[in-house]
Amino acid sequence: MKEDNSRRKFIKNSALAGAGISMIPGVSLGKTAKEASKELRLGLIGVGLRGTNHLRNVLLRDDVRVTAICDIDKTRIDLSLDSIKKAGKPKPKVFGKDELDYRNLLDKENVDAVIISTPWLWHTRMAKDAMKAGKYTGLEVSAANTLEECWDLVNTYEETGAHLMILENVNYRRDIMAVLNMVRKNVFGELVHFRCGYQHDLRFVKLNDGKTAYGRGVEFGEKGISESKWRTLHSVKRNADVYPTHGVGPIATMCDINRGNKFVSISSNASKSIGLHNYIVKHGGKEHPNASVKFKQGDVITSTIETAKGETIIVTHDCNLPRPYSLGFRVQGANGLWEVDGNRIYIEGKSEPHRWEEANKWLAEYDHPLWKKYGEHATGAGHGGMDFFVINAFVESAKQNIAPPLDVYDAAAWSAITPLSEVSIENNGEPQNFPDFTRGMWVKRKPYDWIKDTY
Repeated sequence: MKEDNSRRKFIKNSALAGAGISMIPGVSLGKTAKEASKELRLGLIGVGLRGTNHLRNVLLRDDVRVTAICDIDKTRIDLSLDSIKKAGKPKPKVFGKDELDYRNLLDKENVDAVIISTPWLWHTRMAKDAMKAGKYTGLEVSAANTLEECWDLVNTYEETGAHLMILENVNYRRDIMAVLNMVRKNVFGELVHFRCGYQHDLRFVKLNDGKTAYGRGVEFGEKGISESKWRTLHSVKRNADVYPTHGVGPIATMCDINRGNKFVSISSNASKSIGLHNYIVKHGGKEHPNASVKFKQGDVITSTIETAKGETIIVTHDCNLPRPYSLGFRVQGANGLWEVDGNRIYIEGKSEPHRWEEANKWLAEYDHPLWKKYGEHATGAGHGGMDFFVINAFVESAKQNIAPPLDVYDAAAWSAITPLSEVSIENNGEPQNFPDFTRGMWVKRKPYDWIKDTY
């Protein structure tokens, strides 16, 4: 509660406005910028675990009013209304009578912007409808499931001029922003190679007993609860890296994808699939009906991406086997490298030759200006504070109706990894070419200056 009061007071005094604007250097192809409105009228589509986290953060702001919420789960609606009431805010209009009721929310004139936090298969269709309705759109990850959907997002933005921001919170993680600062200040020299991914044991999420939020059950689909209702089906139906953006988003920013650089090709391979089956047998027995389910997704999926500037990026998806959490970051250049696992760094001429050193000193020295100024106010905001910064960037962008720091072209390029990896795996690792979602504009689009513009 102390952290919430600190953030509320901070935002109320408008001290953060410059921080949000600082990450948004200007307007891209959409509508022109306008003077920041005093209040952003926000609709939330999806108030599950992720949606209610966003709700909690925006309720601390006096410059945001939640005017509408939508979810087909009445329990989640009731929890959200209770949070809004406890925050002393007006009751919003409620939608959720069926799966398409969100469209009625989008028809409301008192909704300027929306945040979409729904199951993946609804992301693109909801975002398209939101942009067509003229709403500034915040979209949870991943943004799209197919190449067609990636193009749908780009085409809809270019047709309507309504901005979309992909809400990739890892881009705002403290160590990631410090390393981005180091990249911009050429600490690593010319960039050569990256590694990243989503390595997170999610068996307990994908197979849930329907009784406890994170129990050791073996059910999914209709009998599951929370993400096990929908997420697990992707492991049954698809052999692909279905969740690439937590890893590739920060790396794409570091190597200026869509802004002077681009993804060129991807080659992917998948291991055998045994993790979810073994988990079911262990907790439900060999005779449980789900023990006969054939999971298509390989337990470890490895993709190698090549960029126009000649860098390589290894992306790993590893969510169905026992393991500690890691996004597996490595940033490597001509002068040295940083690795998140082991919290280690090596810089030629400054580190002891051929020996790793702990990265804490370097991360502290290059701590990003945003975190230096506002880090104390991000405490308790979720995911180590990075949710504070991603929501602020969205709100400040939407209030001015200007291009967000993580835009529709980023959403398309990062999400394209899923369908492209799927085709590559089906064809024994055959390289697949990335579409150029910017239609050639990547050549002259300027990188965001995440350092200079923060002051």
